[in-house]
Amino acid sequence: MSDIVIHARGLTKQFQHEIAVEDVTFNIPRGKIFGFIGPSGCGKTTTVRLLTGIYKPTAGNVTVLGQRPADFTPKVRAKIGYMPQLFVLYPNLSVWQNLNFAASIYGVSLRRANKLKQVLDFVQLNEHSSKLIRQISGGMQRRLSLAATLIHDPEILFLDEPTAGIDPVLRRKFWDHFKVLQNEGRTLFVSTQYVGEAAYCDYVGVMAGGRLLMVDTPAALRRRAFGGEIIDLRTTEQLTASHLQYIRALPFLRGEVKRLDETGLRLIVNKASTAIPALMACCQSQELELEAVEEYVPPFDDVFVELVKEAPARG
Repeated sequence: MSDIVIHARGLTKQFQHEIAVEDVTFNIPRGKIFGFIGPSGCGKTTTVRLLTGIYKPTAGNVTVLGQRPADFTPKVRAKIGYMPQLFVLYPNLSVWQNLNFAASIYGVSLRRANKLKQVLDFVQLNEHSSKLIRQISGGMQRRLSLAATLIHDPEILFLDEPTAGIDPVLRRKFWDHFKVLQNEGRTLFVSTQYVGEAAYCDYVGVMAGGRLLMVDTPAALRRRAFGGEIIDLRTTEQLTASHLQYIRALPFLRGEVKRLDETGLRLIVNKASTAIPALMACCQSQELELEAVEEYVPPFDDVFVELVKEAPARG
């Protein structure tokens, strides 16, 4: 447990008669990126606010760096960075002035000009440092929010929907930034409704209807969603009923064989790396010429849809 920096058990938050988050449990190891995925309104932001001490839990408990958020000491708070979902800086101040203000709140040394330049360079805003916030784009504002979160060198970053409302190119740049931060030894908790971003994470929590359905690695979640790994097989000639009967009887297949078209099939296997050579040998024995046989990696949007299909309805 010494390597666990965020621990939540049975975490529940109720607002009057509405349960926003119910019985959420997970552990996050140091130096990992934990993706918290789910649709808008499923409880992601509420969970982040419970982890950072903005909300107090109705039930359950949580510790960050060994302390409950309600008991955070100044020393522990200084190790935590929080990027809220909404932009909260000042539109009539410049980029530099806003970041300087954030640095003063966190108690960064007055000799901080080099630090500000370093952080602005990291988010590629140095050349825009004199512009007023109301003069820059929404994407630049999100980058400035990230800079303000980083200005005091936190060990743990809570990033609530950091890529919301920005274009795919900038989203990819954000994740490049996050990987750099991880390589520097930081732990990142990233909530997002763009479920495809789960592929960038070490561990992923799948959230729906206020409940945490599961936590696992991206690869394990794909396997869980589809019952194994997926192979697409395509032949040079039309697949006959006899061919399909033979392929369906292969002992290493799992689940149904899906026909893509007259010459293509989608198969589920335990492990693609061992199943592909076996498939090639089997087809050769049947004098069935292959055009292609390769692993298919489904997008995380499809994985998420499959995972939430079996989610129990809230009683």
